[in-house]
Amino acid sequence: MTDHESTPLTFREIFNLPVSVDLGTAARAFGMCRATAYRHITLDTFPCPTLRVGRRHRVLTVDLLRALGIEERPVFADEIADGVALTLFD
Repeated sequence: MTDHESTPLTFREIFNLPVSVDLGTAARAFGMCRATAYRHITLDTFPCPTLRVGRRHRVLTVDLLRALGIEERPVFADEIADGVALTLFD
């Protein structure tokens, strides 16, 4: 496992995720390694639903955020300064 895989996701990384993520990324969001995530899937105890795509597992970001207790995406101060957040409220 690399250092990148063993460090939990930051809030900024979580809020910049695509529509779905691989199991390794979802595991990092929960602060676990990929092996632990696969063990939870086998035991049907992974914190959110997963989708089986071929031999791989994917997690919808909306399900991941919900499992983390995040219902809305916050606006960061630098996004306001960059004008990005303004389009969110128009």
